[in-house]
Amino acid sequence: MSTIVVSKSPSVVVRPSETVTTAGKKGILSPADKALITLPSTVLYAFEQPIHEPVESIRRGLSQALVHYYPMAGRLAGGDEDLHIDCNGEGVAFTGASANCTIKELMSAVDESQQKSMMPLLEKLVYSMERFTRADPFVLMQVTTFRCGGSIVGVTWDHGVADGFGIARFMQAVGELARGSPTPSVVPVWCKCNDDQHHQQKSVSVPVLPPYTVAALQVVSEMLPPASGLGITNITIPASLINRIRRGGCSHFEAVAAVLWRCRTRIVMSDPETPALLMFTANARKYMGLDESYYGNCVALPIAVEKCGVVAHGGDIMDVVAIIRRAKEQVPEHFKENGDVVAGMLQAIGDLRGQVGYHNAFGITSWRNIGFEDVDFGCGTPSWVLPYVHNLSSPICVVCPQTRGDQQGACRVISYCVAPQHADAFHQEIATL
Repeated sequence: MSTIVVSKSPSVVVRPSETVTTAGKKGILSPADKALITLPSTVLYAFEQPIHEPVESIRRGLSQALVHYYPMAGRLAGGDEDLHIDCNGEGVAFTGASANCTIKELMSAVDESQQKSMMPLLEKLVYSMERFTRADPFVLMQVTTFRCGGSIVGVTWDHGVADGFGIARFMQAVGELARGSPTPSVVPVWCKCNDDQHHQQKSVSVPVLPPYTVAALQVVSEMLPPASGLGITNITIPASLINRIRRGGCSHFEAVAAVLWRCRTRIVMSDPETPALLMFTANARKYMGLDESYYGNCVALPIAVEKCGVVAHGGDIMDVVAIIRRAKEQVPEHFKENGDVVAGMLQAIGDLRGQVGYHNAFGITSWRNIGFEDVDFGCGTPSWVLPYVHNLSSPICVVCPQTRGDQQGACRVISYCVAPQHADAFHQEIATL
């Protein structure tokens, strides 16, 4: 088809629909929040079925949701020692837009694109944001309508105010309120403000990062990308491959992670004796005494380690699965204050300092089954949910939610984990595994 054109209306500020009684008070950021503050993350929801007055109804639902999620309508304030959210109700940014194509035409173009060529397509559907500043809203939303009657909702948020679970819960609330519900079905929970009299939101004590997670974050922060940068690739892992691995007895995530880790290691490793690292995120709420209503950052960061040669070519793919599973099974140990197991894990991760780089390490985060696929603005759940990968410094893959528009049983992955010169080989390894 001809060039896809998206015409955007001027952006507006959306504020809470009711006065927020904690306006002017401090919203406390946890150590995990501070580690991710000003980092933009984006999700795009594609709805092929028409939403009644999509721009206005979603804007209204967003305004009502900000009453319950009032810190998201605030602004960053304070210095390094007192970094917090000023809950001033200044609001979030919102715009409507229209496209000259259908959603299927757009998604076909995304599926056919390779490496960074897919990004100009997705950039039309979201606010452009390399990094948040203190003056920026924490949420930027664009609702784009298409010729087919469908819509795509692009949401960029400051990762410091919510993790993936949290923003999924927030968007579910926006959908419920847009459909006419008087209140969200789940009352949101966040860190305590310095005035907890507000009746719309429960609060909890600030979660503390366990020592292992702090050490893992330090290892990640020291990773350097390849000199040529990282290319963005849209990958589909076939259902036949996933099912073949799962017959050996493992979860969907373990199967997908094993495929990505083995195939990537085969094409990027420089020394088979070098340790290969796979870092992935895990929901840590239950280990911190929290439930799914808590929307701040609350993740563990397990690290699977083995020699590059073993990951790439050693034994069956189920051996790689077993390495990943052991890292998952150790997550409860991350939150224990002492003991030989914790000491050993900290020593092991300390030994990795200075050995981590593009040729032997990358991360995976899974967006499956955390609520992204359950958002409904009045026309049912989305046909597709896609992450938009910003300019990250460390290699990563994002496993997309399973939605109605995807191939049955297949898994869509947005890869930002290989340099452009390795992209074709990475695809080929997955296709022939």
